[in-house]
Amino acid sequence: MRTGARFLTGERVYLRPINTEDAEWYYHQLYGTETRRLTGTQKMYTKEQIERYVLEKADDASAVLLLIALNENDERIGDIAIQDIDRMNRNANIRIAVSEENQQGKGYGREALLLMLEYGFGILNLHRLELEVYSYNKRALHVYEGLGFTKEGVRREALYYDHEYHDIITMSLLEEEYRKKFCS
Repeated sequence: MRTGARFLTGERVYLRPINTEDAEWYYHQLYGTETRRLTGTQKMYTKEQIERYVLEKADDASAVLLLIALNENDERIGDIAIQDIDRMNRNANIRIAVSEENQQGKGYGREALLLMLEYGFGILNLHRLELEVYSYNKRALHVYEGLGFTKEGVRREALYYDHEYHDIITMSLLEEEYRKKFCS
């Protein structure tokens, strides 16, 4: 398997830029039932749309899109992004998906998030990172709270998925909170 350059490396996972050779994998991972549910993905995408998305993200100065891969065998297991970077106010959105269902619940997402948080606060010089999570995604809520994210609000019944309405929870983490928790 072609691995590409390792951008950020942890104990069990590394993050690397997505490239056009990954577009086929990225396209297929969007169609996992559990991945679609956990990310609230409803729209259908073509391979050509995914290829364009990958190319656009590579040139987008307001986003960093990376693949999550395992150190031991270079298996691609998901993706993570810091996006909508507002350099003036030093804030951005962060999102993650461990889309290989057999790799979920093993702590890889937490490790990838820690790598990306350090990059966001340390290299990009961000002050605040925010995210949204669906109320039914208890595992993600647990991880985000464990990393120090604070619930800021709830958009009640804002997601209609699988014939039901669900709340969207907004959470954020400030640089000083991150530093106090992980750098002291």
